[in-house]
Amino acid sequence: MRIDRYIAASRIVDLKSKDIASAYAELLKVCKLPPKRGCSRKKILAELLEREKTITSYLGSGVALPHARVQMDRPYMLAVGRCPKGLQREDAETGESVRFVFLLLAAKSARDYLRFLAALAKTFQDPDTMEPLRKATNLEDFRSAVRIAFGAPSTKPSRKRASINRLFISESKKVAKGSGCSSVLMFLDVFSHGREPKVNFPGMTVALAGEDLNERSLDGVKAKAILNVRTVSGGRLSRVRGAILLGLTRGIFKFEDKVLCLTGVPESDQLDTMLVLDVDEEFGAVLAREGKMLPSDVSPQALEYLLGIATQLAVVGREGKPLGALFVLGDTENVMQYVKPLILNPFRGYAEEDRNVLNPFMDETLKELAHVDGAFVIRGDGVVETAGSMIEASAENVKLHAGLGTRHAAAASITQKTDSLAIVVSQSGQVTLFRKGTMFPLYEKSDGPRMRRRR
Repeated sequence: MRIDRYIAASRIVDLKSKDIASAYAELLKVCKLPPKRGCSRKKILAELLEREKTITSYLGSGVALPHARVQMDRPYMLAVGRCPKGLQREDAETGESVRFVFLLLAAKSARDYLRFLAALAKTFQDPDTMEPLRKATNLEDFRSAVRIAFGAPSTKPSRKRASINRLFISESKKVAKGSGCSSVLMFLDVFSHGREPKVNFPGMTVALAGEDLNERSLDGVKAKAILNVRTVSGGRLSRVRGAILLGLTRGIFKFEDKVLCLTGVPESDQLDTMLVLDVDEEFGAVLAREGKMLPSDVSPQALEYLLGIATQLAVVGREGKPLGALFVLGDTENVMQYVKPLILNPFRGYAEEDRNVLNPFMDETLKELAHVDGAFVIRGDGVVETAGSMIEASAENVKLHAGLGTRHAAAASITQKTDSLAIVVSQSGQVTLFRKGTMFPLYEKSDGPRMRRRR
């Protein structure tokens, strides 16, 4: 997402405060708020501090991300504060202090609020991005580092890589035509922002896959659809299968399609893999053609994010070890008829926005609760209803491969009894999707984690 357009130099400051409340008040002072009723700094500060009591704004690595919805015309406003001496947190257990505060104000009418929040959180998790912010010696250097972190790159890809990409795309057109492909899937996360090659496949459906592409500038790339897929797995085939599955659920691809897939190492600026995939051969034997691929109440966006969280649990889990988990998505009213709570519901009493899987603050919560036996039950729009639940649907007609456990049996049975999807993460590091009692492996443990490219 284009985060840089919402950051002004005047809202990037050094904070004098020594505590969280004063720091938030300092940042609100540099925000030019509209003279509307109910949009006072005092009221917004009270809301921020009230939220802090229930859900911490701390993301780790010295970064706090307080956020609030306000009545204003512009969709977003960001204020950034640097705290050289650190701010003490009341919820701190290890003594880790806040070094940077990114205050996000979002209009109540902003439609992609949670996606914007997730894009911010993703940036803070990148050590290469955060290091220049930590090394900045003065305010001007810090402002420059922030603009670079959230803006477009200042350099162009090397001539050699650009030449190879042009050759790769030229040859891929011949392969697509010769093999009878009707669609093209290109992973845009191969390229840094602003370095995408020009792509045009006349007469074919072109889809782009990657992270946070909705507002990305795609000069020269003509595409019918965008698939937001988290780049966690380093396995080419797993990433391709996951993206095409999402495309099937959204009607972008059809079972009779042959898809030319173009990918490479994320952020390498270099395409290196070309794959022709027959959708029917790959998916038809496992997923029935009849009926809807996606339950009627499940949003593609919720499925995209949940698959990303599941893959993270399988790849990195907790402390580098995969965590087993079961997520049941959609048809919640009917699903709850087959659910027995094993623990008190940890999500009871929280606002829907705070317990939605699209909210980046939910990632760590879900990882922590994955340690607890039982399933997560999630509404089709991504709101988590409960966790630590036993699925008591009959598994009499379920057929599973030998060696699969109770999570897989529960996923197969509940998706057979209800119009839901289920995602199983096994402790061996495999991610499997279930629909109408049938399983489909998405991520294999042999694929390994994504290896970040060092420049």
